[in-house]
Amino acid sequence: MINITIDGQIVIVPEGTTILDAAKKINLDIPTLCHLNVERTGFHNQVASCRVCVVEVEGRRNLAPSCVTPVSEGMKVVTNSKRVLSSRRKNLELIISNHPFECLICAKSTDCELQKMVWEFGINTQRYTGKRSEHEIDRSSSALKRDPNKCIMCRRCETMCNEVQTVGALTAFGRGYDTIVAPAEKMPIVNSNCVYCGQCVNVCPTAALTGVGYIRQTWDALFDKTKTVIVQVAPAVRVAIGEEFGMAPGTIVTGKMVAGLRRLGFNAVFDTTFGADLTVIEESKEIMNRLEKNENLPILTSCCPGWINFVTHNFPSLSYMPSTCKSPQQMTGAIIKTYYAQKMGIDPKSIVVVSVMPCIAKKYEAALPSEMTYGLRDVDYVITTRELAKMLKEGSIDLRHMPEEDFDNPLGESSGAGVIFGGTGGVLEAALRTVYEKMTGKELEDVNFMGVRGLEGIREASVAVNGRTVRVAAVTGLGNARKVLEKIESGESKYDIIEIMACPAGCINGGGQPYAASLDETIEQRIRALYHVDRNKAIRKSHMNPSIQTLYQEFLGDPGSHLAHEILHDPDRLIIPKS
Repeated sequence: MINITIDGQIVIVPEGTTILDAAKKINLDIPTLCHLNVERTGFHNQVASCRVCVVEVEGRRNLAPSCVTPVSEGMKVVTNSKRVLSSRRKNLELIISNHPFECLICAKSTDCELQKMVWEFGINTQRYTGKRSEHEIDRSSSALKRDPNKCIMCRRCETMCNEVQTVGALTAFGRGYDTIVAPAEKMPIVNSNCVYCGQCVNVCPTAALTGVGYIRQTWDALFDKTKTVIVQVAPAVRVAIGEEFGMAPGTIVTGKMVAGLRRLGFNAVFDTTFGADLTVIEESKEIMNRLEKNENLPILTSCCPGWINFVTHNFPSLSYMPSTCKSPQQMTGAIIKTYYAQKMGIDPKSIVVVSVMPCIAKKYEAALPSEMTYGLRDVDYVITTRELAKMLKEGSIDLRHMPEEDFDNPLGESSGAGVIFGGTGGVLEAALRTVYEKMTGKELEDVNFMGVRGLEGIREASVAVNGRTVRVAAVTGLGNARKVLEKIESGESKYDIIEIMACPAGCINGGGQPYAASLDETIEQRIRALYHVDRNKAIRKSHMNPSIQTLYQEFLGDPGSHLAHEILHDPDRLIIPKS
C-alpha cells in the first residue's frame, strides 16, 4: 500500500494505482476526456492525449497527467492550483478550437462529454481561431456513422475496438494536425472488418461515432395513411429507457412504454420477446438434431449479428457452428408480414415494421440482403432505445406519467425465457429450459440455470440430459469470444452449446442504450430487472407460450418444417458442412 497526499488529504492506495483513481478514493473527480477504464476487462486507455486531467506533483517540473501517472510513497499532489486550472482550460480551449460548433443539431447534444466539460469550465467564447482540420464524413454504413471532424483523438474507440473487443477495425493515421482515427487504409467503415457491435459509440465522448438514425423515416411512415406501421420492442429496452426520463437504472417500464408507443400512432405494438420464444423453439430443434447426430458441435446461438460478423471475419473455419435461425428481431418481422398479415387481411406490402433495439448492429442486420421473406424486408427501420426516447419527448410523451398498457396480441404474448434474452447467458438458459423438457419428456421443475448467469466474461456449466452430459458456455464480449474460439479451433476446449454476445454483459449494454455514468452499477440494475420480470411471469418456458403453440398449429406446422425454414432461418447459413 502507498501513502500519498492529495490536496492536503492523506490517501492510502495499492501500488500501481494512478493519481486519477487515488483521487476518487476521497471523492475528488479530476476531469478527463480521454480516460477509459473498462472495469470488467481491466483495459485502460493509456494515451493520455487530452491533458485535461493534469495535476501538480511536488518535485516535478512539468504537470503530470493523472490518468497514467502511478502513485509513489510520500507523493504530494495538488489538483486545483492556478497553474493546473490554467493549463486545463487552455487544453480544453485548444480542443474546441478544432471542433465543429454545431451543438444544436449534433446527434450527441446533451450527451456529449466535451459539451458538458466546456459548460462546467464556463467557456463561452472562442479564444483560439484559425483553420480547422477537415475530413470526409463516412456515411457508407446503414448502422454506423463516422465523423472525423468531431474526433478529439481521445483514442477510446481504439482501446475498446482493439483491446476489449479484439476486432481491430480502428487505428490512428498521420501525425499532428492531420492525425485521424479510421479503419485500415482509411477505407469506408462498410468495407472494413467492423462488426457493428457499437461499443465504440458507447465510449466516444463526442459524436465522432454515432449510430445511423431512422427517426425521420419512422415519423414519415407513421404519418402515411396508406401504411400499417407496426412496432416491436426488444426485452433490454424496457429496463433501460426509463433512464432517459430520470428514472433509476433497471426501472421496469414495459406497460408505460407500450402506452407511449400507442400515443405515437403505431397501429400495433408487439413484443420482440415473442420472437425470442419463437427463436428458442427453432433453435432447440436444431440443437437436439445436432446432439443426436453428435456432429457440427458446438452449436452457437445466432441472435447477435455483431457476434455473427465476428466469427465470419475472424474464424471462417468455424462458420458451420452458428445456428441457422434468424434473430428474434427478424423472426418477429417475418411473422408480422406473413402470418399476422394473413390473419388480419392486411397487404404485406403496406406494412412497415419498426424495431426498437438496444443495439446498433440490428440496424446493419435489418439491411442485409438475406433478411427478407418473399421479397419483402423482414424489418424496415431499426431505432435504438435512445432514438425512441427522443421520439417520445418530441411527441410530448413523458413515460413517468403514462398508464400501464399491454402489448397487442398475438405477437405480444411471451414467456420469462424470452425476456432474459436481454442479458448475457439468457439465450442459453432459455434454450436449456426447452431442450431439457423436449429431450427428457420430463417437466423441468427448477428453470433457473444459475451456472450460466452472472457477468463474468466466460461462464461454463454442465447439464445432465438423458444420461448425457451437455457442456455449455455463456460468453460475453468479443475479446472473451476470441479466447474461447481459439481453444475450440485448436481442440483444447470442447462444448456442445455456446451463447456469445458481442456486447459486454449482453444487450442491456448495447450500443444503442442510454449512456450510463456508472456503467457497472447500471448494468447490474438492468440485468436484475430482467430476471425479476422472468420470475414473475406465469409462463417461464418458451414452448409453453400459447401464442407460439397457436402459430405452429395454424401456420408453421412443426418446428423445423419446410415453411419454418423458409421464413425463420437465414439462407446464408443453411448449408452446414460436416465437421
